[in-house]
Amino acid sequence: MTLSRSSFTLVFALSLLCGTVNWAKADATTPTSDLAGSSDNAQIKRYDGSFIVSYEKFSYTDFSIPLAPLKASENTDARDVNNNIVFTPEKKLDVEGALTRITYVIPAERSPLEVLRNYEDEVAAAKGEVLFKCKAEECGGDATRSSSGGGGNMSLMMHFFHEGDIKDAAFSNGACALSSHIRDQRFFTAKLPGAGGDTYITVQTYTLLNDDYCKAFNGRTIALVHVLEPKSRDKKMVVVGAKEMASSLGSQGSIALYGVYFDTDKTDLKAESAPTLKEIANLLQSDPELSVIIVGHTDNQGKFAYNVDLSGKRAAAVKKELVSAYKIKADRLTTAGAGMMAPVASNDNEEGRAKNRRVVLVKLN
Repeated sequence: MTLSRSSFTLVFALSLLCGTVNWAKADATTPTSDLAGSSDNAQIKRYDGSFIVSYEKFSYTDFSIPLAPLKASENTDARDVNNNIVFTPEKKLDVEGALTRITYVIPAERSPLEVLRNYEDEVAAAKGEVLFKCKAEECGGDATRSSSGGGGNMSLMMHFFHEGDIKDAAFSNGACALSSHIRDQRFFTAKLPGAGGDTYITVQTYTLLNDDYCKAFNGRTIALVHVLEPKSRDKKMVVVGAKEMASSLGSQGSIALYGVYFDTDKTDLKAESAPTLKEIANLLQSDPELSVIIVGHTDNQGKFAYNVDLSGKRAAAVKKELVSAYKIKADRLTTAGAGMMAPVASNDNEEGRAKNRRVVLVKLN
């Protein structure tokens, strides 16, 4: 578990009173080797002399890539998990695949700009393309925050993850590099072509400000690198049958279905949706008196009004397919879009967002 800066300070103070803090360990240490179990991603080199202090790899997940500065949500009441005002990119690209997140501590006396320029050189050498870049306040949100803090504006790093998502222990080098205050932020998004599909890379460099508990990193440049590589998704979901749908509608009045698929930001049904659509048709054909509401749901990525419209159009696409392909009477199907309004899990990680992206059948009569 990781701590916010305020919680971190409180725990530290209480530990001092109890005599349980080892001062030698209550600080970052200058790294001389990479974090155990970590490695560079083959798609992008590291800056010479740097060391990995935080590392995480996801075998398959989604990744939202900023293509424009972050802007405050039009919904003034929208807050993130730490009660910050939500900031999202005006333009973004949502992709899925294998994600690697690597955090490097750069050698002393190297500026964030110098390091970023070296990464840009690597992208150019690989025949890649920089899609968007920004610096400091130009990136949008709070340019002095990393992943930590609440009650203010979201930062650029918080678009990707929050302090609570960090796996590194409190007082560790990784926690210091990703949760301290920052300055001179630099950032770019890039695309690298490949035979198996495009790889997307984001690089964020910044200098850590003075911190009582991370003194070894004061003034040091950090490079946070994300690499999203193309990967086919395993398709192992068991299709919910018509009998199970009927049972849930009878006992609970609704059922959530995860076998209806759409591409990101699209409303066209994907071919792999056919087994679930067939079972919905079987359900309706077995009970000619049954009518249902088809409700589309999204995660919280993107603007509120956009997601409500998107989810409504996806529900309409399901109705259209049931009417045209399975000959279900249109007056038995009502559609609605709930957008992000009824989450069943946290939107702060991909596992939760995946649960929130669903189609729900609600018994009408």
